[in-house]
Order: sequence, then C-alpha cells, then structure tokens
Amino acid sequence: MSTISSPGLASGIDVKSIVSQLVALERAPLAPLQTQANSMQSKLSVYGNIKSMVASLGDAAAKLSTASGWNTVTATSSNAAAVGATAAAGAASTSLSIEVQQLAKAQSTASAAIPLASSMGSGLLSIQLGGWSGNTFTPGSGAAVEVTVQATDTLTQIAAKINEAGAGVSATVLRDASGERLLMRSNDTGEEKAFRVQVTDDDGLPNDAAGLSRLAYDPGTATGATRTQQALNALATVNNVAITSASNKLSDTLPGLTLQLSQVTTAPVEIGVSNDTAAMKKNVEAFVTAYNTLNTMLTNAIKYNPETKVAGSLQGDSTAIGLQNALRGMMRSVTASSPFSRLADVGIQAKEGGNLEIKADTLDAALNNLDGLKALFTTAGDAGSQGFGLKIKSFADGLLSVDGLVSTRTESLQSAVKRNTKEQDKVIDRAARAEVRLLAQYNAMDAAVGRLNGLSAFVNQQVTLWNKNSG
Repeated sequence: MSTISSPGLASGIDVKSIVSQLVALERAPLAPLQTQANSMQSKLSVYGNIKSMVASLGDAAAKLSTASGWNTVTATSSNAAAVGATAAAGAASTSLSIEVQQLAKAQSTASAAIPLASSMGSGLLSIQLGGWSGNTFTPGSGAAVEVTVQATDTLTQIAAKINEAGAGVSATVLRDASGERLLMRSNDTGEEKAFRVQVTDDDGLPNDAAGLSRLAYDPGTATGATRTQQALNALATVNNVAITSASNKLSDTLPGLTLQLSQVTTAPVEIGVSNDTAAMKKNVEAFVTAYNTLNTMLTNAIKYNPETKVAGSLQGDSTAIGLQNALRGMMRSVTASSPFSRLADVGIQAKEGGNLEIKADTLDAALNNLDGLKALFTTAGDAGSQGFGLKIKSFADGLLSVDGLVSTRTESLQSAVKRNTKEQDKVIDRAARAEVRLLAQYNAMDAAVGRLNGLSAFVNQQVTLWNKNSG
C-alpha cells in the first residue's frame, strides 16, 4: 500500500489548516508573555537611565559636600604674557606686585664648524654639571658622565651618544653653508645646572684645533666649543623683596600660588588671588541640573496622560513613586547649618512639577557669605540635619549599593525577564510537540480513510459485477 505524503490528500480534509489552528491555540499564551516581556524590558531601560542619573546627582552633590569644593580660588595677572599665575584650592586671597629683572636660562655651547659628515677623532668626553664663576668651574653633586667616541663617529652619532648618556645635557647638530656644528644645552635652567666638557683625545694632543678636543668646553684649559648662552637664575622682586630662582616656574615661593615667568618686565605686574565664585556657582548649577534631569525622568515615567490615554513605563511602580517623593522631600528639608538651613534660603527653589530653579540674585548674595553657604552643604550630622551635599550623596550611594532600592528593583526586573523567557520557551516547546503529535494523528487518520476509500471502491466494483452476473 502506498504511503500518503501530503496530509489530507486521501481524505480530502485540510489537515494542515486544522493542525495550524490547533497549534495556534497552544501558542496563545505566548502573546501576553511577550507583551509582559516588552513591558519589563522598557522598565529595565528606564531604571538603567535612572541609575545613571542618580549616579550623576551623587557626583554633583559630592563636589558640594566637602570643604575643598568651596575652596576653589582663581588667580589673575595684569600681564599674563610676562607673569602667569595659577592658584591651588585653599590658597589665601591676596594681591602681589611682581617685577622680573632676569629670566632663568640654560647654558648652551656650540662647536666650530666642520665639513659635513666628517669624523672628529676618537677619545673620551667627560660631561660634568655644576656652576661657573668666571672661568672657574665648581662641580655639582653628581658624578661626571663619560661618553666614548670612536674614530669613525660623525657629529650626528656623537650627539646621539650624548643624548643616550643621561648627562643632564642635550645635543643636536646644526648644519649651514659653513658645515655642521655640535650644539649642547643643559636640560635645566639655573646657574647650578651649567656644564663643563673635558676631552681625553686619543691623538695625544690636548687643546689642539683637530681631533676630539674641538668639542671640549673648559675655558680655563681648552679652546674647543664656545658658550652661546650663560646659565642664569631668574631674578625678580615680589612686593619689592628680591628673590632668585633656578627655574622660571615659581611653585614654592608663595603657598598655593604658582607663577610662570615668561618675560622681563618694564612695569610691575599685579597678581590677585580671590575666591572663584564662578566655579562654585557652576557646581551649584550642575547639582540643580542633575536633580532636575532625574526628577523629569521620574515624572514622565510614572505619569498617565488622560488625553492620549498613554501611561509612562513606570506608571504605578511603587519604587519609582517612592524615589521621587523621597527626593522631593529631601529638597524641602532643613539642615543644622546657620545662617542658611534650607535650599530656598540661598535661592534654590522648587517650581511646579518638582524641578528646582536658581534665583541668581539670592545665590549671589549667599556667595558673599561663603562660610554660611558652605555649611549648608557640608554640615555633618545625622540624616535629618546634615548638609545637602552630604545628604544627597549618601542617599545616592544608598540607592546604588548592592542592596539599594534601585539595584534591588533592577535585579527584580531582570529575574522577572528571565522567568518570562523560560515561560515563553515552555509555550513554544509545548506547541512544537503538539504540532508533531497532531500531524502524526491526522496523517494516521488520513491514511486510514484512504484505505477505507480503497476498500469501498473495491466493494462497489464487486457489487456491480455481481449485479451484472445475476442479470
């Protein structure tokens, strides 16, 4: 007997359609599960944004929670091209008058010109840092550095060896129409960072006009290289008090203040150090912006629009509603500080809808009482009375901790998504198995009907033959 390969072919019944509809019934629970999954994924996305915004709010509050956030200062210079000034946090407010008579310089030397790519002869260069007084050299505390020169070495190769030796000087080769010269320069400025170059020449002729001696710089005994720049200390006066420095960057001269000397002055340069209220105001504005961004996100997520009949992703979510209420409550709370105990006292006021706005005049007035404004954000105490910077930072840290409200809600949603995925897999698997079973059953029925139809046709044929024979 032939096998039926197309369901319903023998019986005339649309088996595929019947099985498809029955399988669709098995898959019916999948649609609501997918709807739930989309809703949970949307909530997870919103909570991811909330988590990021809470972190930003905590960072903004942290800048206001410590004294360093309120100790920013700014330095000004009446001639920044000649004397630049920067102040570290906490530097005392002050004003200074500075005049620069001399800039610190590094010693430089140049050898006589030789033909391009010529060798200088072999020998030993001994480079020593120290200070010059006329033609008298006083070695510094470091040992001399020796550089071995081969007979075939060119000036370029000698310069490379000097640079690799770490002798406190740098070397380069200058080329022009007359040939090439070896230029050497101290790495640091100042009278005590000068250098001497002594030569042990393998030709046995010290101080000659040939051989390696041409690179020596030792005015008392040699006639090699010439000095093109004397090592100098910077000379200046601060409020008419003379100072000297080996560097043009004065970082230890005045506590918390760094001065960069760039030009000799012809008139006093006025330096001022004052509280950087602009930076402080910017930190307050960043705090308000971070709060408003989070509050707006929560408002949109939990609201229901009766006109469009569209609900936010977290509409009815108790965690999100509780978070917003807690944040708004903290912004209306008081601290133990004085003379300001509320944010509204310094111009940070709540608008309709819960966002904050800054009254610039009130905040500017509060900045004139910097200690009081700082106390509003930095006062230590219990959760109810501590400053707003500390309070909000602690609240944000708690929300984002492993067992915090935002973290636990996120984990709960992630677990629900996993369970939903497993339920969807179960429905899909059950429908697939049902489809296999139903197809097998209907194929068997179709085959049986086919056999019955064949038997019926045979019987009818026999009856017809019988009728003919009996007639």
